Amino acid sequence: MQTKELIQEIQNLPLTKRFYVVEEIIKSIKKEEIQNQMGLAAKELYQDYVADKELTVFTGIDFDSFYESK
Repeated sequence: MQTKELIQEIQNLPLTKRFYVVEEIIKSIKKEEIQNQMGLAAKELYQDYVADKELTVFTGIDFDSFYESK
């Protein structure tokens, strides 16, 4: 379906359903934007984590077993 046809179909919907469509589209746009921003941030910080051992010092104990004392 082409964009023009899709818009026309949406315009034929009742008002409450059109609001629903708009809300869902905005949610999907926000989700995609957040994912893009997180991806960019991860790329920017990657070199810091590779080069700066202070940022990853505790990853050496990730697989150690920890027990709570009561």
